[in-house]
Amino acid sequence: MAMAEDPIQRSFPELDLDTFWDDNDYALRAYVDRPPSDELIASVEVELGYRLPALYVALMQVHNGGMPRNTCCPAPNRTTWAEDHVAVSGIMGIGREKRYSLAGSAGSHFWIAEWGYPAIGVYFADCPSAGHDMVAFDYRDCGPGGEPRVVHVDQEVDYRITVLAPDFMSFVQALRPEADFDVED
Repeated sequence: MAMAEDPIQRSFPELDLDTFWDDNDYALRAYVDRPPSDELIASVEVELGYRLPALYVALMQVHNGGMPRNTCCPAPNRTTWAEDHVAVSGIMGIGREKRYSLAGSAGSHFWIAEWGYPAIGVYFADCPSAGHDMVAFDYRDCGPGGEPRVVHVDQEVDYRITVLAPDFMSFVQALRPEADFDVED
């Protein structure tokens, strides 16, 4: 496990893995899976058609999916959720077994096929709106093997796409507690 933690600690020196995740019963049941093998990672990437960001993979090898304690990410403009941020319910792990895993029954393909979300990449985080907005790795500018941006896709506003972060590391570092925001809009 020490080898898997090294890239996380180098890239996210402020990230305390013991406090980043909220391992409540629901998170453990719906999101958190055992660490993915190299073979599983490769097969999920083939199924999705995209190379997953290296830091996302490294984080999933330490804790494969779950609900972060800090659930709010600043947004540059108003969303249907709030004036200045989006909220994240959970981050999908790499796998097929858990409902909320990248290739699970409510994984990335589900949102594209069943809800009509644009096929811009990989939907990896859901929001508290019960499907009316999602967070995705956006590969439109970098191609399927590049380093994707992290975007918010708002189904309520004709699937409007808002860039949240230039990469996964920046997205994780941007997550803040709900108390940092005025949630009484």
